[in-house]
Amino acid sequence: MTLMVLVSCKQAKEPVDEVAIVETIEKPPVLHYGFNLEEFNVVHDTVRSGDSFGELMLRNKVDYPKIAAISENYRDTFDVRKIKIGNPYLILKSKDTSEAAKVFIYQDDRINYTVVDLRDSAVAYKSKRKVKLVEREVGGIIDNNLSVTMDNLGVDYSVTIGLSEIYAWTIDFFKLEKGDKFKVIFDERYINDSIYAGRGRIKAAYFEHKGRPIYAFPYVTDSVNNILDYYDQEANNLRSTFLRAPIKFGYRLSSRYNLNRRIAYYGYKVRPHKGTDYAAPIGTPIIATADGTVEESTRRGGNGKYVKIKHNSIYSTQYLHMKAQNVKRGDFVRQGDVIGWIGMTGNTGGPHVCYRFWKNGRQVDPLREELPSAEPIVDSLRIQYMEHIEPLRAQLDCIEFMEPAPEPEETLITYNQ
Repeated sequence: MTLMVLVSCKQAKEPVDEVAIVETIEKPPVLHYGFNLEEFNVVHDTVRSGDSFGELMLRNKVDYPKIAAISENYRDTFDVRKIKIGNPYLILKSKDTSEAAKVFIYQDDRINYTVVDLRDSAVAYKSKRKVKLVEREVGGIIDNNLSVTMDNLGVDYSVTIGLSEIYAWTIDFFKLEKGDKFKVIFDERYINDSIYAGRGRIKAAYFEHKGRPIYAFPYVTDSVNNILDYYDQEANNLRSTFLRAPIKFGYRLSSRYNLNRRIAYYGYKVRPHKGTDYAAPIGTPIIATADGTVEESTRRGGNGKYVKIKHNSIYSTQYLHMKAQNVKRGDFVRQGDVIGWIGMTGNTGGPHVCYRFWKNGRQVDPLREELPSAEPIVDSLRIQYMEHIEPLRAQLDCIEFMEPAPEPEETLITYNQ
């Protein structure tokens, strides 16, 4: 027995050869737009003049029934009539001898794209590239104008536009003074951490005009319709209820509201003009002058194509002679939303929008009306709002103003003759 124990201990002490077990770890494929591009022959191109979705698909061996299915069944997702010249696209083709298109990816813009999957039954859907938001803070002192100051700070022009829209009812941006100051906190969008894709929302702003400080903070007061407005440090709404004109830029007031208008063509008979005409090039966007619900979006007689919006129990507005409407009956629109485009439909001698304004069921002159201010934050939300803006206001207060760059000194150069 003693001998057996010794033998067992000796065997236990003998070295055992270790066997290395090697696991093969397969790396997951790199996906682009949700596809492994290595599985396809990939064609990168852009939409050229004369291209259409149907022709592109036929050239890449897609059967007509699939083309028709996309064109007819997915118009709300991908309107094949509206692909734009210059927009990039990818065609993923099979690697077999047929090289038929299996997937068509259309880049709507830098972030959004549309996928047309033709592998089985033809389907289309929209998606977005992954975007990283980077918060940025900027403060400046105006030396020339806001646009130039922003450009010198390396800020996207859209931030200038954003500020002008936020403060449109409280500050005249055409009458800014040297020494006016501003601060702004906003997001910048980046694709793959390096490709700039535009600005995001302006999170908070401060503008000091003629020594008067005005803060601006975005806040949602209507969660049902997701209505977001900008309010000041005292919870007052920074916008007015109505815009003065239904066009943002490039318009001319061509004819005012006039109940005693006489026209030579009609023998100088009184023909009241109950609208306010704004002339602009065909295709100029027409915007809603206030929040409301679309009552009518149709075409009728001398009005041509038009949109009528009910804002509340007192006010309604109407926009005539459109080239096309961008809304339908029942849609809820926000102030500034594009509802159509300037045209010449109906009785009109040139491209313009006839803007009509109703108060208590009677057409009035909007340029003579004392329009109401937008409502401040209700008392029930006031405490919550003040708590919400406290850290944002502290962040704004810590941003330093960047002094304008000094102008280069002139150097007098003399030449010896």
